[in-house]
Amino acid sequence: MSEIFTEKWISIDEASEHLGVKPATIRDWIRKNKDIPAHKVGKQWKFKYSELDKWVESGKSAV
Repeated sequence: MSEIFTEKWISIDEASEHLGVKPATIRDWIRKNKDIPAHKVGKQWKFKYSELDKWVESGKSAV
């Protein structure tokens, strides 16, 4: 039997806490198209920890 792991979506506040920046910084990155892995769900931006970690590891967060 295989287990399916579904990673939960997190908010801008949770993403900012995970990355150690302010929520306004995340909104600024989205607005300036900094390739942050953000997904629009309704009117809210959502993220996944794994995608944020890959983004940071890729070095794109430093550009």
